[in-house]
Formats: sequence, C-alpha cells, structure tokens
Amino acid sequence: MRQWLRSPWWPWLDRQGRVSGLRAAAFGLVLVPALMLAAEAWLGQLGSKPWTQAVHDTGTWAVRLLLVTLAVSPLRRILDWGKLLGIRRMLGLSVLAYATGHLVLYCIDLAFDWGLILSEVVKRFYLIVGITALAGLVALGMTSTDGMIRRMGAKNWQRLHNLVYPITMLALLHFALQSKIDVTQPVLMSGLFALLMAYRGLDRFRIAPTTPVLAATALATGLATALCETAWYAFATGASAWLVFQANADIVVYQDVASLRPGHWVALVGLGVALGRALRRPKPRQGRRMQSSATASATP
Repeated sequence: MRQWLRSPWWPWLDRQGRVSGLRAAAFGLVLVPALMLAAEAWLGQLGSKPWTQAVHDTGTWAVRLLLVTLAVSPLRRILDWGKLLGIRRMLGLSVLAYATGHLVLYCIDLAFDWGLILSEVVKRFYLIVGITALAGLVALGMTSTDGMIRRMGAKNWQRLHNLVYPITMLALLHFALQSKIDVTQPVLMSGLFALLMAYRGLDRFRIAPTTPVLAATALATGLATALCETAWYAFATGASAWLVFQANADIVVYQDVASLRPGHWVALVGLGVALGRALRRPKPRQGRRMQSSATASATP
C-alpha cells in the first residue's frame, strides 16, 4: 500500500519521489474550481441554463489557470523561488483539462448534435478562435513529457512551447468576443497577461527586476489596461470614452472595493509582486556562487 502511494505518477511527489508540500498544495488548488462547479450543479445553483453556465465557468478557469502557468517562470526569477518550476507542468495540464471540459460541456449543451456543432463553429468567429487555441493546448500537452523533450531536442521543444504566448492571446480573444457587452473579466485577464509579458521583456532586455522597476511596471501596465478597457467600450458600444475612463476614479469617490476596475487590479497584483521582491531580497548570484564554492571546498 505504501509503495503504491509512492508511485512517481502521483502529483504530490517531486522527481525524487518525495512528498512536496508545494506540489500537493498546487494540485489541491487546481481541483477547487471543478469541485465548486460540481457542488453548484448538485445544489442546483447554476441558473436556468446549467450546462451553458458550466461551459462559461470552465472556460473562465482555463484562462485563469493559463495565466497562473505563465506566471511561474517570471515569479521564479523575480522572487528567486526555484521550486516553482516543479509545478509548471501540473498547472499546464490542468489548463488543458479545463479547456477540454469546456469543449465537452459545450457539446453536451448542444446534445451532441454534430451537425449543429459544426455549423456553429463555422458561423461564429469566436468559436474558430477557441478551437484553434484548444488545438494548440493539446499539442503542448502531448509534448510535455520528459520523453518528448528528449525526442524533439531541447531547442525544438522550446520553440514549440513558445507558442503558448499566441495561444494565450487567442484564448483571451475568444473570451472577450463571447463576453459581448461586459468584458470586465477578459480585460482583467488581458491586463495580467500584459503584466507577465512586461516581466518577460525586463528579462529579455536584461533589466534588473528591482522593486522600483517592478512598481513602475505595475503602474504602467495598470494604466494601459484602463486605456484598453476604455477603447473597447468606446469602439464596441459607442460609449463615451471619457466617461468609461473616468469610472477608474470611482474608487476614490465611493471608497468601495466594488468600484475597482481591471486596471486597478492589475496594478495591485504588480505592486504585490514588487513587495514580494522587496521582502525576499534574493542574494546576488555571485555571492551565492562563492558560498557554494566555499561549501564544496569544505566538504571532505
């Protein structure tokens, strides 16, 4: 029995077969949305169209977990937390699971009428975008194993998995188009994706992720998110751009959390990362190498 629990396939074990608290916590957290959805379905809390609501919920969580997956690498560098890489594959596969569930529930909602499903996909652009994103996730999921990395070679594998960025953009576009009028959640997710890409840009241009740099990045990305939200409503609904942008000041007027707009949340998340960097204060790499060398020389 104990040997069975130590199988290398269990998600709470690291590569050495030891129980990892981080992996166990990550596995538990990715199950929470599915358990919440199952509980709401059991209690009849999914509204008058439960299958449709389930389709929307699984799609939303697929996008959220996709962003969490993309956050692993930049947070590892910024917070100097190498163990985060150990949960990236699990998070990526959970994205694929929720996205697949999203499609399956959509087919159930249409009673597996394949003619109707095909005609809907052909007629609706946002469905074509979503199917394309899902196909990309399937390709990434199928090649996520160590064996596939060896077969493809590290460079080819990395080149393929860099497609996660355009796949994310397609998923966000699908999310925004199917949301129609209220695009608060898609704008928030797009803003967080922009923040993650900004972190990637800092690394690409070798800009040290100091606390002031991270704080400035957070504020700039928050402002850009507010401007994008303004532009969307102005062009899609004809609403006054100034009035939409002015809504970002409602938090000062009403002092209510409900008044926080996507741009505020993006800035707050970025400032939280900057605070985490300030609190952790990673050791300089040179200092760590010297310390490692000293430790090695002292070892008999």
